[in-house]
Amino acid sequence: MMSEHQKHTEFLRHCLRYGESAEHQALEEKIIQIQRDERCVHRAMWLMAILTALAVAGLGYPAILVESFPYNVPQLTLTLVCALGLASLICLLGFAGLGMIYRRKLDQRREESRQLVTKLLASRLGKPVATPLRDLRDNRAGDGDGKTVRVANGSMVLQ
Repeated sequence: MMSEHQKHTEFLRHCLRYGESAEHQALEEKIIQIQRDERCVHRAMWLMAILTALAVAGLGYPAILVESFPYNVPQLTLTLVCALGLASLICLLGFAGLGMIYRRKLDQRREESRQLVTKLLASRLGKPVATPLRDLRDNRAGDGDGKTVRVANGSMVLQ
C-alpha cells in the first residue's frame, strides 16, 4: 500500500522518464537513491523500536514478578539490559532525525522534478492558455419576472 506522498513521487519519476536529457536521468537516480536510503532508515528504526521494547520488557518482567528485584538479579544482566535499552532508544531518536532529513531531501528533489516536468511539458506542448473561469450566474440575463433566466447559450431556465 503506497501513501499519497509515494504515489506523487512515483508519478513524477514516471514523468521524468519522458525527458531524454542527462539532467532528467540524474534527478531520477537521486530520487531512487534517497528513497532507498529512507527505506533503510525506516527498517533500522523498526529494529531499534523492537530492541527498546525488549529492553523495557526485560526490565519490567523482574520488576513486577521478582520480590527483591534489584538485589536478586545479577548486576551484569541488569547493566546490559539497561545499556541495550538506552542505546537503542538513542539510536531510534537519531534514525528518526535522519529520516526527517531524507524526507526533506526527497521533497526538494520532488520540487526540482516538478519544475523539470513543467519545462518538458511547455517545450513539447507549448505554453498553457489561461482561460478565465466564469460563474454561470454572470452569464444569465433575466426577463424581469424573477422566475425565468436566459443563459448565455440562449436556453431558458426556471428558478
